[in-house]
Amino acid sequence: MKSNSSGRENIQLTGPYDSMRDYVIALEATGRLIRIKEMDQDQYEATGFAYRLVEKYGFNEAPAFLIERVKVDGEWMEGPVLANIYGPWDSEAMSCGVENVTEDKREMYRAAVHKFIGLANKNGQWEPVKPIMFENSNPPCKEVIIKGGDVDIRKFPYLKCNPADGGRYVNSGSVIFEDPELGRNMGTYRSQIFSATRIGMNPEVGQHGWSFLMAAKKRGQTTMKAAIIVGNDPIMWAMSCSKISHLGQDEYEMAGVFKGKPVELVKCETNDILVPANAEMIIEGEIPLDERTEEGPHAEMYGYLGRKRDANFFMNIEAITHRHDPWIFNNHTGVMRGFHTAAMDAYSHLAYKKTIRNLVAIHSISNSPGIVAASIDKGFAGDGLAAGQQIAATHFVSKVIVIVDKDVDVFNTEEVLTAIATRWQPDPATLIIPHARTTFLEPSAVTPRVTSKIIIDATKQLPEEGGPAHWPAVSRELLTDSCPEVFDLVDGKWDEFMGDFEN
Repeated sequence: MKSNSSGRENIQLTGPYDSMRDYVIALEATGRLIRIKEMDQDQYEATGFAYRLVEKYGFNEAPAFLIERVKVDGEWMEGPVLANIYGPWDSEAMSCGVENVTEDKREMYRAAVHKFIGLANKNGQWEPVKPIMFENSNPPCKEVIIKGGDVDIRKFPYLKCNPADGGRYVNSGSVIFEDPELGRNMGTYRSQIFSATRIGMNPEVGQHGWSFLMAAKKRGQTTMKAAIIVGNDPIMWAMSCSKISHLGQDEYEMAGVFKGKPVELVKCETNDILVPANAEMIIEGEIPLDERTEEGPHAEMYGYLGRKRDANFFMNIEAITHRHDPWIFNNHTGVMRGFHTAAMDAYSHLAYKKTIRNLVAIHSISNSPGIVAASIDKGFAGDGLAAGQQIAATHFVSKVIVIVDKDVDVFNTEEVLTAIATRWQPDPATLIIPHARTTFLEPSAVTPRVTSKIIIDATKQLPEEGGPAHWPAVSRELLTDSCPEVFDLVDGKWDEFMGDFEN
């Protein structure tokens, strides 16, 4: 795509960004976003377009798109509605402040991971940065304040993404709970729109949000206040979608680590919950703890339809505050990448480095949830399966764990597959774990939240592991050893060799 150079001198092209809006403006200015006049979502045009973009460009390279006007439930609504804004790999580097030093999107993603790893202290820990209060009396998220009988969440262009979905959803919201003992939690839970003032609240057993709700019930509360942030900045959104913060740790403080400065907060209009001042929209409300309702189904991250809930929490909306003409991010769950994952890969690296001393890199393959690849500097027989067991024990989304040698790039799925094809012998370099925990979304699980796992040791097997006495040389390594300058020569003459082919 061509960059939009008009006015670029006034645009912040690299992050960290204070708002989602600033980030999206930079996406468009750097040619990473398609602007579309209108789409008829009653005909599921946005969803179909999302699938086609991924098919044409690939999961990690498909551009973002912005819809100026969208048809929802028979009514044309003004947007913009945003999609796939966290899809392109190189946008991760842009959003966290890594300069665009190469056109290789995989290398830019790797640079973002390395930057986040480098923020840890010598003990491999990130030191929290406490949030601060927004000093201006007119925060962006409160440019418009709606209360009482004027509240109607249906007036905003939230989409029904799939024909089988239970309805329209706020599917890019960060839910904030505060508890006198547990502290604060920010998590991403889908919210089906039931009426003008009622939306679903869907934390599952085992998620932090569920722990907060159960703690309130245990204290004898019959209701719990909550706030939903729509349009968080990229780093805040990544914290909301990840497991980087443990129960009792504040996602706002972790976001401050990656942003390099404190998150700025303001108090809600109808409760004391603190929310990001630069968000696009805040939905405030109260959750009845003793009432439930039917909810769903909804298409989930694996690309399969999630189950319908017979008894789900919901929230009664008490206020909506937002920017003028709020920008609504719609997450095409299971179709496109929903959030930036470099921080999660950095977290996994730091965590597993403590138990896998020879770990080189680890990557959760985002377009194939459940597949994790890790590279090690193998020194002894059994290193591969041992590393895999460490990952399988605590990486609960994982189902297939592939261990490769240090010369294999775990961020390059083709290299990982080649290692499996050429270095792995199913017997004896395989370990199957019959019973392990997994996510409630796992479509193949017979028993909810229970799965089997497989560890594939695709490192070069040593003779004492049943491997060959001598491994043949790798052709590419022979080339670069004999002619170290070969790729510099080709890169220098690339345009000459390609001619008009790419024009």
